[in-house]
Amino acid sequence: MSVARVTEITSSSTKSFQDAIELGIGRASKTLKNVEGAWIQDQKIVVENGNITAYRVNMKVTFILEE
Repeated sequence: MSVARVTEITSSSTKSFQDAIELGIGRASKTLKNVEGAWIQDQKIVVENGNITAYRVNMKVTFILEE
């Protein structure tokens, strides 16, 4: 039997949503043990002077708690 916990994080990239997701999961995996998956809750772009300057994602990361 296992017990999981969900934590919400926000990640940002100047390249793409995919890059923001990968950066966020990579960073979460350094702090959280046993990351099992994530749900992308929201996506947002930041626009300055008519140009996209950042891609942001809010995600819920699921990880298994240790005994």
